[in-house]
Amino acid sequence: MKKIIESRRVLGVTKDADLKELKGIYRNFMKEFHPDKIVNDEAARLAAEEKSKEFIEAYHLLVSIAPETHAQQLEKYTEVITASRIENFQYKGQTLTINFIDGSSYEYFGIPKNVYNKFNSSDTPDRFARRHVYHEFVYRRVSRAMEMA
Repeated sequence: MKKIIESRRVLGVTKDADLKELKGIYRNFMKEFHPDKIVNDEAARLAAEEKSKEFIEAYHLLVSIAPETHAQQLEKYTEVITASRIENFQYKGQTLTINFIDGSSYEYFGIPKNVYNKFNSSDTPDRFARRHVYHEFVYRRVSRAMEMA
């Protein structure tokens, strides 16, 4: 959750911001502060580059957890969490990253340590996650499953 709160602070939005608002803020920022607009001052250009990277990362995070994005991806998400098993997982700072056998990866934010400990010690982590993680916490897709040609 800390990552989400920080991203909202960087963009200057509330948790009620929708995709249209995020897109407008992003475009306005990039029009004004894009590093390519700074020609004669190398230090200012590098500072603008760093600020742009931080802004872009925050924007992508907030877009990925937006309700509109989840609605668009719900069918695929449901397919992954029901049909694909957990391959491995990592927990760091209340963020649980789950990698599935099909190649998909999702991050779940705000996972309390006690929930992670129960998940980690569960004999059936797939079942535990379906009951206590997948629809209980804010999530985003980190990587897509590999498409079969």
